[in-house]
Amino acid sequence: MISHLALATTLALNYTALMSHTGIPNAVRPAPAPLTPEQQIAASLHPVEQNIIERTNAERARFGLRRLIPDLGLIRSARRHASWMTRNHRLQHTTAPVGENIALGQENSAHAVQSWMNSSGHRANMLNTRYTRVGAAAYTATNGRIYWCIQFQP
Repeated sequence: MISHLALATTLALNYTALMSHTGIPNAVRPAPAPLTPEQQIAASLHPVEQNIIERTNAERARFGLRRLIPDLGLIRSARRHASWMTRNHRLQHTTAPVGENIALGQENSAHAVQSWMNSSGHRANMLNTRYTRVGAAAYTATNGRIYWCIQFQP
């Protein structure tokens, strides 16, 4: 049999466990708003991937172009291709039906995006008004060199 003191203590502990830091019981606290698909994709990006996309969108904004939306399929494709280049120590474009910029050896995302902007063909991809979706990745090889990949689609 449980004593009144033990029961009161158990109830107090259970009530405390139900309270949030705001003092509102969990049962009446509203559920957080669900993430949009774009927010879910953004949350899954590695920081370097996010930086590549943000810097690319900043360049597009400088020219009055709409921002590119991260696309899960393109992110996976860019990751696969950057990983392949890294494992094989080979800078080579994908055979996938995408617009693509690749690079090797830049130290960070700012340098990679700047290198692409300094190349007319790569710049044309980044500023292409038909493109609306983007995916990006970067991997470091065992020799310390970084392979970069950004892919685009309408």
